[in-house]
Parts: sequence; C-alpha cells; structure tokens
Amino acid sequence: MGAYQIPNKETTLAETCKMDKLNTVSDSNEKTETTHGSMRALFARYGWAIAVFLLLWLVKGIETIWNLDFMRWGIYPLTAEGALGILLAPLIHSDFNHLVNNAFSILVLGGLISYFYPTLFLKVLVIGWITTGFWVWVFARDAWHIGASGVVYSLASFLFVSGLIRKNPHLLAVTLLVAFLYGGLTWGVFPVQQQISWESHLMGLISGLVLAVFFRNQGPKPKVYLWEDESDKDELDNSSDSEYSVPFQIVEPDESEEPDGLRKPKD
Repeated sequence: MGAYQIPNKETTLAETCKMDKLNTVSDSNEKTETTHGSMRALFARYGWAIAVFLLLWLVKGIETIWNLDFMRWGIYPLTAEGALGILLAPLIHSDFNHLVNNAFSILVLGGLISYFYPTLFLKVLVIGWITTGFWVWVFARDAWHIGASGVVYSLASFLFVSGLIRKNPHLLAVTLLVAFLYGGLTWGVFPVQQQISWESHLMGLISGLVLAVFFRNQGPKPKVYLWEDESDKDELDNSSDSEYSVPFQIVEPDESEEPDGLRKPKD
C-alpha cells in the first residue's frame, strides 16, 4: 500500500480562501453584468424619453449661462424665418417654470407610451412633433410660438384615445390616469390667455388623436373572449344539429316479436 500523506492545514486553509475569493469575484461579476443588463434594458425602452427630457434642460441651460435669447428659433406662422421653429420651437422655453411643466410631462407621458407601446413611442414623438409644428406654422396667429406644450398635448391625446379604441383594460386604466393627471389640459385649447399659444395645444391634441387612430392596429391587441369571436360562435351554432348534439329518439318495441324469456321453444 502507498503511504498516506496527511494534508497540511495551512495549505488546505489557503486553498479554501482562494476558492472563496474566486467565488466572490464570480458573484461580483455576475451582479455587475446583471446591473449593466438592467441599465441597458432601461435605456433601450425609455432612452428617447430621457434624451428629450435632458435635451430640453440642456438648451435652457445654454441660453441662461451665456445670456442668449432663442426666441427667434420659435415658430412665426407663414414666414421662412419662422419655419425653422417647426423643428426647434419645442426646445425653447420662456422661463424655468415653463420648462419644468413641459419637460416632466414629456418624461411621464413618454415613459407611459414607451412602456405600453414600446415600438410606437419614437414614431408618435417624431410625427407628433413635426405635424403639430407645421399646423401651428400654417394656422396660428401672427406671433412667436415656443415651448413643447404642443408635443405634451400630442402625447397625452395619443394615450387617452388609444386606451379607448383598443378595448384593453390595462390601457383603459392608463386613459383614466391621463385624464386624472392632465384633465386640466382641456382648457388650454381655448383662447383664454393671449400670452399662451393655445394653437399649439389644439394642434397637438388633434395630432395625437389622428396618430392614435392611425396606429390603432399596432401595439397591444384587445383581448378577444369566446363570446366575442363570431366565427367560433357560428361554427358552434351550425354544428349543434350534427356532431355536437345527439337527437333523442323513442324506439317502440315490435309487437310481433316476443321477449326471449316468453318465446316458445321450437319443436
């Protein structure tokens, strides 16, 4: 038999510590990868809403720090100079109170659309942004129109109408939430205060409604229950007289035949 060597306690302890360190490093790497994956997923879904939010603050910060005036980048209807505002006007705000209201509204509404309509947010944002600006440039009164209020109205209108026409309980809940949080926006489409661009609000509201109808077949689908599926209902009705039903039939005994027990034996 070979000689048996007693393991060195110091060696065994060192190996154990080494394995613990390796396991700790492995667990740390897994947690780091999980965190990075979660962050990537977060920005993949909400990245555009966050980017617009930060961009609005960046523009206002540059304007304030360098004491600039970006008012001329707004929309002035039916002029070549004011046409540039179709793209730039939503980035410009008169003061920080104006900015806070619009920036956080875009972040909230954009987050809701990104969550419930992940493939539609960028489309709704870009089309609503340009459409609202163009309609303001064509139909609004002669004045400089600035601010992202039109985009806010477009996003809110899209969420509200989409929840109604899709017949989805979760989206209907979002509709009620939007109505609760932004129900006061309705008064903004009327010419109550001359210093407020109610035309931007109205055009944004209309553009969101149009986009909700246009994209009604994209995104979450309404739940179809058995009694709502007319084709299945018709098939069941048509087959009720055949394979799905067993007709009740009375068979009368033949009087010419006698029961076996009473039948006379043959000779």
